[in-house]
Amino acid sequence: MADFPLHTAESAPEAAQANLKAAENKMGFLPNIFAKMAEAPTLLEAYMTLDGIYAKTSLSPVEQQAALLAISADNHCAFCVAAHTGGIKKAGADDEIVKDLRDRKTPNDAKLAAVTRFARHLNAQRGWAEQTELDAFIEAGFTHQQVLELVIACALKTLSNYTNHIAGTPLNEELKPLAWEAPAS
Repeated sequence: MADFPLHTAESAPEAAQANLKAAENKMGFLPNIFAKMAEAPTLLEAYMTLDGIYAKTSLSPVEQQAALLAISADNHCAFCVAAHTGGIKKAGADDEIVKDLRDRKTPNDAKLAAVTRFARHLNAQRGWAEQTELDAFIEAGFTHQQVLELVIACALKTLSNYTNHIAGTPLNEELKPLAWEAPAS
């Protein structure tokens, strides 16, 4: 694995500095994923822009985070599992839902079960959704719009999970209480 730099707002390429400062101001710390992505300023910009767009989807904040957490766990991305554990807790999910998602299980909540099942299916099938899975998601009360919005979740996790796998992103101190160990493959 190549040794990718863990940038600060000062050490990053100039094109990434404003995004790093914005992330640090918004979150109160600079997530190491952004510090790694800064080596490719366009990747950092793409992720941050797409994340902002995903936040505008018609999925609830808990549904959004559930999809991201489920995909990250399936992709064995420890950094993103920790980050989205924090995100889904902040969005209001209870501890049982968080535990189920981290354990790659289906939550008891019917809507979250449908979201995570379909998000996982889309991710595993690389977008080649089976009609039965698509029908089940729609029958659970979701729309065709939300089917396509989950494509954004898969795209976000492709950008961040792949970056973390390639760059070996360490957890920030702020995320260590939410640490997760990927199951053996």
